[in-house]
Amino acid sequence: MTAPKKSLGQHWLRDRDTLAYIAECADITPEDVVLEIGPGLGTLTSELLRRAKSVVAVEFDEELARKLPAQFPGKDLTVVHQDILSFDLSVLPAGYKVVANVPYYITSKIVQLLMTAQNKPAVVALLVQKEVAERLAARAGDMSILAVSAQLFAEVELGDTVPAALFTPPPKVDSAVVILRTRPQPLVVPEDEKQFFRLVKAGFSAKRKKLRSSLSGGLGITKDQAGDYLSKASISPDIRAEDLSIPQWIALVKSGILNI
Repeated sequence: MTAPKKSLGQHWLRDRDTLAYIAECADITPEDVVLEIGPGLGTLTSELLRRAKSVVAVEFDEELARKLPAQFPGKDLTVVHQDILSFDLSVLPAGYKVVANVPYYITSKIVQLLMTAQNKPAVVALLVQKEVAERLAARAGDMSILAVSAQLFAEVELGDTVPAALFTPPPKVDSAVVILRTRPQPLVVPEDEKQFFRLVKAGFSAKRKKLRSSLSGGLGITKDQAGDYLSKASISPDIRAEDLSIPQWIALVKSGILNI
């Protein structure tokens, strides 16, 4: 077995039941094209090929990318030796699905790539650090910029926990599956996304402070002005950014706070 490389955050998962569960979370049908990120030894690839029409596997490790095709003769598998962050998602058909066991250090970048792409996947099933999965699926009261960024574009569901002991070598923490189902219509039109995230970043700029204060500092407006716009959006000025739901952020944008 190829030794995992610590520098690439590689941890091999070989438990068949868990691998099958991850594949099932993506709702794969025999008509689907699946993008697998970081196929590694191909254990998850095998489960995907059983279910999908074809699999496109993007692998950063040159040695692994070279070895993978020979493991699946006669299967519709395309292996691309490339960094996923520079991969052109537009070459994939509309409605493609994504399945991956993602290195912890790159999770948020991958989510951002997929959710802001012009050609978004229909479903994304990721095995990630449990804490990150919980952050992605958080609800009002425990939100973060990562949660807002994902949930603006997708309905996010937390799946099963995968114990660290099932990996080789075992990571320091447990993992969990998180499923993102892309919304058929965006909650914010593309031309307004930049302004939307300007507001969100301002709100989280001092996340321990009340929203009136963090918006004041983040947007360069007075606390009274911030309070007035929060009132227009029917939001208490005394709550914190983590307490806001996606609809409340959208209501705040519509209040005109960014037009000052």
